[in-house]
Amino acid sequence: MKYIVHAYDHTGPGALDRRMAVRPAHLAYVRQLKEKGQFVLGGALLNPEQTMIGSMLILDLDSEADLQDYLKTDPYIVEGVWENMDVKPFRQADV
Repeated sequence: MKYIVHAYDHTGPGALDRRMAVRPAHLAYVRQLKEKGQFVLGGALLNPEQTMIGSMLILDLDSEADLQDYLKTDPYIVEGVWENMDVKPFRQADV
């Protein structure tokens, strides 16, 4: 099952600094997902000034349990970078 994740960063003082500090660990984590075929697509959400304010990922996971494991282990979640998340099942159009 594919899932689309929209996650928005905290907006308080130091939010961007926290994101940048955790970013290497997050990218390493996502590379591991990619090696297992679980990361389809993703990247930073930007504001009009092109500053990172969140993330979007499409994950391909075998089960709801795998999704719950992801939600407990992504460094951006564990380290409190993301304040709000919206996770939905996603069906890719065959066009």
